[in-house]
Amino acid sequence: MTEKKARAGEDFPRAPDPAADVKSAMTGFLKEFNGFQSEVKQALQQQEERLTMLNAKTMTYGRPALSAHAEVEVPHKKAFNAYLRSGDDDGLRGLVLEGKALSTAVSADGGYLIDPQTADTIRSMLVSTSSIRAIANVVNVDASSFDVLIDRSEVGSGWATEAGPQTETATPTIERISIRLHELSAMPKASQRLLDDSAFDVEGWLAGKIATRFIRAESAAFINGDGVDKPKGILLPPKVTNATWTWGNIGYVPSGAAADFPATNAADTIVNLVYALSAEYRANATFVMNSKTAGAVRKMKDADGRFMWSDGLASEQPARLMGYPVLICEDMPDIAANAYAIAFGDFASAYTIAERPDVRVLRDPFSAKPHVLFYANKRVGGDVTDFAAIKLLKFALS
Repeated sequence: MTEKKARAGEDFPRAPDPAADVKSAMTGFLKEFNGFQSEVKQALQQQEERLTMLNAKTMTYGRPALSAHAEVEVPHKKAFNAYLRSGDDDGLRGLVLEGKALSTAVSADGGYLIDPQTADTIRSMLVSTSSIRAIANVVNVDASSFDVLIDRSEVGSGWATEAGPQTETATPTIERISIRLHELSAMPKASQRLLDDSAFDVEGWLAGKIATRFIRAESAAFINGDGVDKPKGILLPPKVTNATWTWGNIGYVPSGAAADFPATNAADTIVNLVYALSAEYRANATFVMNSKTAGAVRKMKDADGRFMWSDGLASEQPARLMGYPVLICEDMPDIAANAYAIAFGDFASAYTIAERPDVRVLRDPFSAKPHVLFYANKRVGGDVTDFAAIKLLKFALS
């Protein structure tokens, strides 16, 4: 009887064991996790081996490592600093011969190209100053001149019937304007004793001196340049009354007084100047005048007694006249008889500056002992490229 009951009990299932199920699940999880961890370690090891091989190849071919951008510029900066202080050009020559990927380390008979940081400093100072450069079209070129093609007419059009013949329309007129690049130079000097002082920031000093000289020379040439060994300025082309304007000339609006704004309704002259410019250019137009002229203009009020001049809301924003920005350029003429003291136009279309982006420096320790001269030069040119995009205010009766 007992054996029969025991055999009968074998037909019933056993109760589940929770501890055993948890143990089995944890064992499976740990097994999968260990496999995943092993795969990650293997992938990381393979990646490290590839990077090691790549860096080895980089060193073999004399190229900088992928993550060593700072290491590319530091040797050039140190070499250029040594050249400025003592005339030691071994470092620069080494960079020229070995660092062929460094376009900034190209030597020349007339000196060496300045280091990238100093070049960026000079360019930023040139752009941020009150010069036509700030609003003109600036292009970098590698040649000795830059050609601009101007389409100064539109393709003809006309209405046509379904079966009627198609008449021939007019073709556009193309003008070619060639901008020659001229050499702009500066030659600051410093005493050798000052250069020997390690606390003296020779590169910052040099960048500031070069930029200051370039700014003054450029600004004057972009306004009044005659094109002889310098850019052609915006005031160089022939000036005609706006009513008789033709291509190749700059149109002007008279102020209505011999050598000043008229005594009554002076603000009307500014309004006339603005609307002498075509609507297609007014959207991006800027006033250009010097400080003395700005002092007279900012006193003007409209018919309702409101000032036409408004200062910028922030220090970086320009003042505005009739809603258009004003560029204060001291090379513009003062208010005087027959002077073209105010220009208004879309200078991004009207004036093009072409330049080579590199600046070369030659160290001369002999010509001005005990001082050291630094002869810096660059190539730049400029010219009016759209005569319809500028209008001038002439202080005259007509």
